[in-house]
Amino acid sequence: MDVNDIKSRRENQLKWLDFINFSLCASRKQGANHRKEGGVEMGFNIVLVEPEIPNNTGNIGRLSLASGSILHLIQPLGFEITDARLKRAGLDYWRHLDVRFYDDLESFMALNKEAHFAFLSSKGKKSHHEIDYRDNMFLVFGKESVGLPEKLLSLYPDRLFRIPIFSDHIRSLNVANAVSIVVYDGLRALD
Repeated sequence: MDVNDIKSRRENQLKWLDFINFSLCASRKQGANHRKEGGVEMGFNIVLVEPEIPNNTGNIGRLSLASGSILHLIQPLGFEITDARLKRAGLDYWRHLDVRFYDDLESFMALNKEAHFAFLSSKGKKSHHEIDYRDNMFLVFGKESVGLPEKLLSLYPDRLFRIPIFSDHIRSLNVANAVSIVVYDGLRALD
């Protein structure tokens, strides 16, 4: 792939991001994604740090919408927003989803420095059952191949949690499954 191909792919991705953000703004103006159930505010901020697999991100987008959560995607993404696998997994729902994009982890952290965070990693010492769930808290998940960056793990060791795994034959769960477990455990805790 030459430099012109890379530039062209990047331009296409930016056009899709503009389209998605335009659609989201229009949906928000119409009051879409009103996150209340029985008068109680619901949902979280689901953060994916440099997601690599479009099917996982699409499924997590669908889960975000179903749970009344906001999806935050920290770039670089390991796929293009136009990827057919992402569309198949959930993009047709994305016009209703509150999804936000960030150029990098530093930009995201600077914009949300006052937020309440829980970082999920197989390297965590505390179980996800110990998370002090709060409305609108940020649940942060790492990329599929390596998880969260070491720098982040060392900065927030007291906010680092894991989902218990009872087999020595796997190192982690699929990120879409992990997000589902933590989000619905949190919603249960807040109910």
